[in-house]
Amino acid sequence: MSPTEQSALREWFAAQLDARDLAIEGVDRITFGHSAETLALTLVWSTGNREHRRDVVLRMRPPPPGLLEPYDLHRQFTILRAIEPTPVRAPRALWYEATGAVLGREFYVMERLEGIVYEGSESTDLAHAPERVNRMSRSLVDALATVHTVDLAAVGLPAAEGGDHLARELARWIGEMQRVQRDRLPALERLGAELTDRRPEPCPVITLVHGDAKPGNFAFTGDEVSAIFDWELATVGDPLTDVGYLECMWVSPASFTSCAQAPTVEDAVARYEELTGIAVDHRDWYRALAGYKLAVIMLVGAMLFAGSLGPAHPLGL
Repeated sequence: MSPTEQSALREWFAAQLDARDLAIEGVDRITFGHSAETLALTLVWSTGNREHRRDVVLRMRPPPPGLLEPYDLHRQFTILRAIEPTPVRAPRALWYEATGAVLGREFYVMERLEGIVYEGSESTDLAHAPERVNRMSRSLVDALATVHTVDLAAVGLPAAEGGDHLARELARWIGEMQRVQRDRLPALERLGAELTDRRPEPCPVITLVHGDAKPGNFAFTGDEVSAIFDWELATVGDPLTDVGYLECMWVSPASFTSCAQAPTVEDAVARYEELTGIAVDHRDWYRALAGYKLAVIMLVGAMLFAGSLGPAHPLGL
């Protein structure tokens, strides 16, 4: 962050808090995650003889094109605000800046929650701690069940918009594949077509959906989930999309749930059904959708890494 940007951000925070002589300390770029730019920082200001300190996280829209287009930071902010009074362990959303006048791009600010994220190499630290792995795995399923049992009407999230969720998911990820592909992709093209042709009746229960329910998006204090992060893909819709995604990620080498001591996927699904009362049907289809989504995200990421995502052109031109 340049001195000019930091000065503008300091003035903006001072206005939100109605504080004089506000300082920003410890600006750290959070490197885990693959999409929105994330900064952790501490706000320091005084009222009378009392000093205040507040640890916050700023999430900013990445320069276009990003990994998970289209971005809707205001929707993320709105969902986090809505679930604040619920048992869901998500960061509290504090402020939203829509104009881009401060940092050149929109952003929102949320509280910073404590916890350790176990992903990649961190997961190997648990390889010889079977009791911890079991407790953490159960807590993860419990936390997802809490997301899916939010009372949508009570928090002001419209359940009516969730009925076409599966159609929206297919349209989004098939569209993203077509946007970035530069040649034929027979396997992905066939999988997209099969998912469309075999789309089941959606889960009859419409819930809040996290959209990226992998173990690496859950932070832990001790062996209990302390926070759920990365709500970029959150929506209202079919909860089994989260369950299918978690099933795929459960056995990923990057996830602590892949340890031999962890509960099986079958155990996790059974616990979820017991906690939510939601029947997990059509599991093969939902896993296939999750695999397709992951493959498309990796395809977009590869194109971004290669620097080949300029303006999209029709295939073959």
